[in-house]
Amino acid sequence: MPTVTYTLDDFTHDMESLLSNQPEIQKIFDQSSAWLERLVGNPNSIPMEFRVPLGAGPRPNHASRLLYQGESGLQVTAVVWGAGEHLGPHDHRTWGMIGILDNSLTETRYRRVDDRGIDGYAKLEKDRAATFKPGEITLLVPDEDEIHQMDNHTDRPTVEIHVYGTDLRGLARSSYDLDTGKITNFRTTKWDNC
Repeated sequence: MPTVTYTLDDFTHDMESLLSNQPEIQKIFDQSSAWLERLVGNPNSIPMEFRVPLGAGPRPNHASRLLYQGESGLQVTAVVWGAGEHLGPHDHRTWGMIGILDNSLTETRYRRVDDRGIDGYAKLEKDRAATFKPGEITLLVPDEDEIHQMDNHTDRPTVEIHVYGTDLRGLARSSYDLDTGKITNFRTTKWDNC
């Protein structure tokens, strides 16, 4: 009996069908979490060219490549975290799902505990940390549970599939300094392949 695989095309088709009904975030997660688990459970779902670091530039051990951009706003990217790579706390301002395809990655979640009364300042408190392995996913809920830090504590690259409800390019987002509380606003301007 041939093995049935779940492809990126299958995933984006299922997601676009779901999103066409404009469901609430919880319904998106309820239905699509299993699809992302199936996608990252298939080690051949993403071509090798999207699963390697750039090898050059300011972040040679990293890569963020666009895999799919839909008219609904659905965005799917492949992100490669080099050995030992770290990205401090940041937000997304849209719903998201992240699935591990290769290796493992440690995610630390934070919550804001200040009253948001001082512009440019946030006090964060660690909520939880977990190390995710291939086939596992993590969910991002805007304004409620989305500030996280990413760390590859291993000696080889980790490959993730990121799924967002909005194109991150041009979206106003923030990073957070744990020591000073300073908020730095930023926008993703492009992906490494476009």
